[in-house]
Amino acid sequence: MTDFAAARRMMVDSQVRTNDVTDPRIIAAMLELPRERFVPQTKADLAYLDFDVPVTEAARGKPARCLLKPMVLAKLVQAAALQASDHVLDVGCASGYSSALLARLARSVIALEEDEALIRLARENLKAIGADNVTVAAGPLTQGCQATAPYDVIFLNGATEVAPDALCRQLKAGGRFVAVVGRAPTAQAMLYRSVGGDVSGWPIFDAAAPVLPGFAAPPAFVF
Repeated sequence: MTDFAAARRMMVDSQVRTNDVTDPRIIAAMLELPRERFVPQTKADLAYLDFDVPVTEAARGKPARCLLKPMVLAKLVQAAALQASDHVLDVGCASGYSSALLARLARSVIALEEDEALIRLARENLKAIGADNVTVAAGPLTQGCQATAPYDVIFLNGATEVAPDALCRQLKAGGRFVAVVGRAPTAQAMLYRSVGGDVSGWPIFDAAAPVLPGFAAPPAFVF
């Protein structure tokens, strides 16, 4: 039987703290949240390992959906510099773990998902842990959630190979957008900020993550 509390401590000590994550709110939340609940029961023993843990299998042209590896998730969240008053959009919430983490740091979280099975699972998981400030919304990930915009922070829970223009338009003035851009080995975590109606970004660390549905670049034409 896995000691999940011990596994959480090991994850934080060996993967999070050692990668310059110093925000005590993030560390406390990751020590408390039962990450094993957010993966299939058959993969619970993998929940705290240093990789992207699948929560669905690839099927019918759909990529597998994953929980981001703990280090990448924690560093992206820290870069977003969440405040207790922030309204946050979590794009591609999957089974809800990232939304649960964001909910510990912000006033409200909209957890956006387009996969029907994951929508049900996220709602169940978030209700079970008492994340009352999270609302799970259904819709295409690339379109964001205009009904509850604008947002102080938009968190892309995966990678993109295309400019997420529709999402950036849903930022408040001064809002932040964090995402992994590109595919390994050249992918980077990026922080974008909306200033005066313009959104500009800069790399913050090297990272890789699974590309979210709708965010893959179209195939290049080859002669």
